Amino acid sequence: MKLVSYKTEDSAHLGLFIDGHIYNLNSCDKLIPDNMSEFLQGGEVLMDRAKKVDTDIKNGGLTAKEEVFYELLAPVPNPTSCRDAYAFRQHVAAARRNRKVDMIPQYDEYPIFYFTNHNSIQGNGEIECMPDHFEKLDFELELAIVIGKKGRNVKAADADSYIAGYMIMNDMSARTLQMEEMVLNLGPAKGKDFCTAIGPWLVTPDELEKYKVPAKEGHVGNAYDLKMTCRVNGIEVSKGNAADMDWTFAEIIERCAYGVDILPGDVIGSGTVGTGCFLELNGTGLFNDANYKAQWLQPGDIVEMEITGLGALTNNITRADTDFSILALKK
Repeated sequence: MKLVSYKTEDSAHLGLFIDGHIYNLNSCDKLIPDNMSEFLQGGEVLMDRAKKVDTDIKNGGLTAKEEVFYELLAPVPNPTSCRDAYAFRQHVAAARRNRKVDMIPQYDEYPIFYFTNHNSIQGNGEIECMPDHFEKLDFELELAIVIGKKGRNVKAADADSYIAGYMIMNDMSARTLQMEEMVLNLGPAKGKDFCTAIGPWLVTPDELEKYKVPAKEGHVGNAYDLKMTCRVNGIEVSKGNAADMDWTFAEIIERCAYGVDILPGDVIGSGTVGTGCFLELNGTGLFNDANYKAQWLQPGDIVEMEITGLGALTNNITRADTDFSILALKK
């Protein structure tokens, strides 16, 4: 099942995406709320009702009115929180090699994550960036999960049952701001908090069963063979696979939920797939060739991310009409 949030006129709604069409869930079953937040709060009971509607429409047992004029939103427009992890060893190792530092051994001991700005979540469409963001503006190709039920001290062996669905994530990054603040050993903050794009829809775990593969040796939880690509202005710049995650989402959830509640609507990103950002690609290019020409996102660029089974997330990058700069405020 593919769940979408969308807007008609000034109102947001919850729908199903079926064969290229969107159907409002509440109009098909009045017990299903008309927004993603309340729907996720309803847990498995409402999820089962939605799956029945989905099945009935697909089988022709329910005639539903298709939405015609709408704007697609982030699947979870107002997440309760947003964390981002560091699950792909290849990305970490390449980035450290490019900086001529050894791979950090602690990476293999436990999964880590940081909190980013859940109020800056966006979906398909325009991403407006400030002038300072364009000082080495970057994409990050990731997949993400949404938590579907409340939990605390969740063990990795049980954690996959807390996942309501999967989606694509583009963790936008302003590298100059990020690198400045990381020198002070606190962050990332301003380098990350302006936009995280997710979408285009939330895909329930049952749709990914056919892609399931074993987790890496010594790890616990579901893993999936999902091809991941990113194109900028139609040119493929990144290619990876979700099966390369060294830390599973189950293990990441276990750490996230230790001593705290995870809640329906929490978003958790995987971290960047290997080759999944210009920071890594530029570093590798310069590592191999001192004359390599680095690339960063520019106003007018179109970023398209695609993951097997999860669809495609497309964003166009624009520049805010202002000269205001926090980089210029440095003492």
